[in-house]
Amino acid sequence: MQYVKAADAADAVRHLVDAKGNGVVLAGGTDLLVQMKSRRVSPGVIVDIKNLPGAMDVQGEAGGYRVGAGVPGAVLGEHSAFVRDWPGVAEAAQLIGSTQIQGRATMVGNLCNASPAADSVPALIAANAVAVVEGPGGQRQVPVASIPTGPGKTSLETGELVTALLLPPRPARSSDAYLRFIPRTEMDIAVAAAGVNLVLDEAGTVIEARVALGAVSATAYLDEAAGARLVGTKLEDDVLADLAALCGQSCSPIDDKRGTVEYRREVVGVLAKRAARIAYQRAKEKA
Repeated sequence: MQYVKAADAADAVRHLVDAKGNGVVLAGGTDLLVQMKSRRVSPGVIVDIKNLPGAMDVQGEAGGYRVGAGVPGAVLGEHSAFVRDWPGVAEAAQLIGSTQIQGRATMVGNLCNASPAADSVPALIAANAVAVVEGPGGQRQVPVASIPTGPGKTSLETGELVTALLLPPRPARSSDAYLRFIPRTEMDIAVAAAGVNLVLDEAGTVIEARVALGAVSATAYLDEAAGARLVGTKLEDDVLADLAALCGQSCSPIDDKRGTVEYRREVVGVLAKRAARIAYQRAKEKA
């Protein structure tokens, strides 16, 4: 096995291409090292991307933010401007693992590990975030929702890697929230999760809404019908009841020892309602 520290994106791509499908990317390593120890993966080449330009930075860009692939959740949570603008994304990132893991785990790694229960992914989808993908064909930008294609699988081709996440500019009177349910109080993976991103007008009416669900399908996904139901409302009780019902209907959860299909359908609706209320209150406080 070979370890290389890439100097830039082109260098990382070259090493991954040369590995012919037997190369892996190392950012935080909190998933990769566990998988290697359990022999679930046995890479021929490990490409460390923490030295890529901007990999460890949270930068303002085009009115929004660029979050480098190596930025840990702990660092993101200390970025006051980002937390102010995207509190739901920040709190989702800070739910990945323990305090120790927080010092290493990254949102890009969480995304590319492609777990249906990844905490940061529903929040990023709700935020309409975009992944910056570098590969043999150059750079392309891909909606976060299009990166995972199934448990442990992504749309990335051989030689491609995600180098950053782009979050859009924040309109006035807008905010987001993320909630999950876990069987334990800490350090567990979600049974169900919901991220909600809202924009309000001056009267407090929702004019834009994105609702994303996690851990209740093969991938996290945008529930367009649920988001559409919130538009033109002030989150009245009947609207939130409809939101919960729509979320329960759209998902396709599994039965396992952590929860039944029926339980997950119920819980994801409750989480969506609660996250919507939190996002709405946050947006109103920005007015």
